[in-house]
Amino acid sequence: MIPGLYTQFAAACSGGSFFGFPTWYKYLSCGPDNTPQLNNINNVWLVGAAVIELLIRLGALLAIGFVIYGAIGFVTSQGEPNKTAEARHTIIDALVGLIIAVAATTILSYIAGRFNG
Repeated sequence: MIPGLYTQFAAACSGGSFFGFPTWYKYLSCGPDNTPQLNNINNVWLVGAAVIELLIRLGALLAIGFVIYGAIGFVTSQGEPNKTAEARHTIIDALVGLIIAVAATTILSYIAGRFNG
């Protein structure tokens, strides 16, 4: 690997994340200059896992948005059965999606963490 090739795109390993989202180098090891190290081709999978985790977390935020949207629809339905049922289904579907996103993030984080060591 050419030294300094990718360091212009990476922050220090000890740097924080943006709103708690994982960084693309989350599962990579840090070098002596405190930058992420891409030592072999297998590390590409770890970068891919971090990107997938980021996308899953964005999906979880979208699911939270749909829960809020469904709740607003439920409150403004004014007792109409069709609107109430539609809002209830939106809330239930969003909560199922949120549970799936949280489970997928946990599983992916566990698996990628095992390959990191």
